[in-house]
Amino acid sequence: MQVVLGIESSCDETAVALVSTDRRIIAQRIASQDEAHRPYGGVVPEIAARAHAERIAPMVAEVMDEAGMELSDCAAIAATAGPGLIGGVMVGLVSAKALAMASEAPLIAVNHLEGHALSPRLVDAELEFPYLLLLVSGGHCQILRCEGVGQYRRLATTIDDAVGEAFDKTAKILGLGFPGGPAVERLAREGDPKAVPLPRPLVGGKEPHFSFAGLKSAVLRAHESGQHATAHIAASFQQAAIDCLVDRLERAIANGGQAPALVVAGGVAANASVRAALEALAQRHAMRFVAPPPRLCTDNAAMIAWAGCERLGQSDPLDYKARPRWPLDPDAEPARGAGVKA
Repeated sequence: MQVVLGIESSCDETAVALVSTDRRIIAQRIASQDEAHRPYGGVVPEIAARAHAERIAPMVAEVMDEAGMELSDCAAIAATAGPGLIGGVMVGLVSAKALAMASEAPLIAVNHLEGHALSPRLVDAELEFPYLLLLVSGGHCQILRCEGVGQYRRLATTIDDAVGEAFDKTAKILGLGFPGGPAVERLAREGDPKAVPLPRPLVGGKEPHFSFAGLKSAVLRAHESGQHATAHIAASFQQAAIDCLVDRLERAIANGGQAPALVVAGGVAANASVRAALEALAQRHAMRFVAPPPRLCTDNAAMIAWAGCERLGQSDPLDYKARPRWPLDPDAEPARGAGVKA
């Protein structure tokens, strides 16, 4: 059994964790920045980077103390090296480099998206490759066939907004505050998902990708019309987003994406209605459904440490550069759209 220290700082969550190769989260800390960003209605990169710089060192000390371990006990130091807000990524990566140098442990530069992609394997020892992955977060919306560590084939991406971004923008339109996704989910429980006629972009189409910009605009028009209760708009939006996710997955499965398991990861995977719809889809296709617990869906360092466990034996140079963009499948055919999220 070996232990990896993980650091995550790609957006507005500062996180540190110790994870063992036998799938134990030995200790972890997550510091939210919600209060700092709430007045601005979204994440301010400079504020996020400063908060990471202030918090990482004491959080590392806390997890090491809780575990009763020294840095020299770590088999590797893993850190998010991208994609993400470059200032925050640099803070976490530089911290990991310093720790690796001090402990003489190898540095493992982790793709944040791979952290999400592999996180279900942290909690499910029976999940083996290949599996079909729906990766849904504030910045990404993709369907990937995961064939091994570092081996990902992208089947679909978004041509404009990610679904998590659409949730956040809907929350802003409806005056629900920040962070938006959980607020929309809570309010949707009080509304009728059929009350407001909203579009389902690309549903039923031959193009494999997602699109949420039109849905977001339709929410704005519905709100400005004054004809619908806010809860009905939230519920109708959530159902429209779910219908888009399910339809695109159905298409992916029919076009080469069949696998023994359907896996969902990323912040939107914490949404209970999304999980229920995906579980029903998996049952229809005789696929096992796997999702991390909600606490491991949002950004966290346990998934980064676990990705480090999966990559033990790798050693990245101490001059490894942070990457604001880092696709899991660099060979994927470009999708149309100026706002494409790789």
